Amino acid sequence: MCQVFGVSRSGYYNWIQHEPSDRKQSDERLKLEIKVAHIRTRETYGTRRLQTELAENGIIVGRDRLARLRKELRLRCKQKRKFRATTNSNSCAKSAEPDVRSYSTKSGLGGGPDVCCHTGGMVVPRWHQRCLYVRNCRLRHGRAHDKRADR
Repeated sequence: MCQVFGVSRSGYYNWIQHEPSDRKQSDERLKLEIKVAHIRTRETYGTRRLQTELAENGIIVGRDRLARLRKELRLRCKQKRKFRATTNSNSCAKSAEPDVRSYSTKSGLGGGPDVCCHTGGMVVPRWHQRCLYVRNCRLRHGRAHDKRADR
């Protein structure tokens, strides 16, 4: 085995039995402190703020070293997301009605993808073979379920 690697037998066994370097041992202790600080700060602190947090606790560490150890531990801080309203607060607001004149003049009611369907007194344009839901009438794949709507 030693001949394959091109090392002496005594050097190989010394390498197997050696203790990790001081830097490696220091990194392992520091990783534990970083994990504790990361959890204590609710996983919101990045490298810079975490560095000052550790400094307040008496642990002096450089930002690059801290970033490297955080990367090894796969620690990431939580990102704030923009608030997005998911519901309409004004449920009584009237929805916009389609402008029938612009749709009927586009295709001339010739059967193209923009043809207007007259369903239950309401005019609905059809676009790109998509499904449309209008009150209780469903238009699917460019065809209406009600034969009167295709007239």
